Amino acid sequence: MKLDHVTIVTPDCEPIRHFLVDIAGMTVGPRPPFGIGGHWLYLEGAPAVHLIESGSVLASPPGGRAATRIDHLALRVSGAVEWRALLARLREHAIPFSEAEVPLAREQQLFVQLAPGVVVEFVTALSTLSAFSN
Repeated sequence: MKLDHVTIVTPDCEPIRHFLVDIAGMTVGPRPPFGIGGHWLYLEGAPAVHLIESGSVLASPPGGRAATRIDHLALRVSGAVEWRALLARLREHAIPFSEAEVPLAREQQLFVQLAPGVVVEFVTALSTLSAFSN
């Protein structure tokens, strides 16, 4: 098995689309005509994130309670050049982020909160960064 996609339901798709395309480097790609607003965002030619406007049937299940939301989406960054470029884009757009190191795993994490309850994590191996300093 492998992760197929992540769906984020939101009242305003555009800020999340903007972040995932302009900062994270995803691309907007083909999406079936569902009859509800949204975008499919692609990584390496495959749809990885489905954005859906909250007016859809997924936003309010029977009973009117809010649907459970994803805590975060994690994107792996494979090299120091890509990590450096990501940091530059975040700083250029004045997007706040926090960093952490994963104990024992030798990985560096960077977290960005896009909206209440929607966090994007970027992660890379510390060995990737050994030749790179902030």
